[in-house]
Amino acid sequence: MHPVRCKCGTVRGQLEGTGIHNRLICYCTDCRAFARFLGKAPDVLDEQGGTEILQVAQSRLHIRQGEDRLAAIRLSDKGMVRWYASCCGTPIGNTMDNPKMSFIGLIHSCLDQAQMNEDFGTNVAVVNTDTALGNPKPKQRGLLGVAARFMWIVVTSRISGRYRMSPLFNGAGLPQVEPKILPAEELANLKSAL
Repeated sequence: MHPVRCKCGTVRGQLEGTGIHNRLICYCTDCRAFARFLGKAPDVLDEQGGTEILQVAQSRLHIRQGEDRLAAIRLSDKGMVRWYASCCGTPIGNTMDNPKMSFIGLIHSCLDQAQMNEDFGTNVAVVNTDTALGNPKPKQRGLLGVAARFMWIVVTSRISGRYRMSPLFNGAGLPQVEPKILPAEELANLKSAL
């Protein structure tokens, strides 16, 4: 079991079992905007604006404490649901708004960095490098494998019915908390910040 917790310790949980996962660094502007929205860019982003993410099936995530402190935003009305701890602003992870797409991309800052290599290996894909900050840009690698494992996570969760075991969505298929949708102007400001 791998611990999941916010920085102040109010929200705590764990990843149970083993299974297919993706470990990757994403350089997209949306991941960067999320870190900036929370005021956590120095804790979350690398020097070129990348966020390390661990994609797993939502059914493996168990929140044991602080569920009432989970909050969520969407960068647009069609965007991903981006979960965080309202107590200290620690980013938790990203999901689609449809629980049948039952994966979560956990942000490294809520995971135990000392156990990452042991629990999830050292193979880290690098994606969306065209929007990385600075030059030279990081070299993209592992995208095909990420896509294949992502599909496996989603399809097996759907076929087995485990998608219904998400701690983030209720029985009606709605997020446990209503995500705030960022105004377009605020999002543009977050994306343009250096």
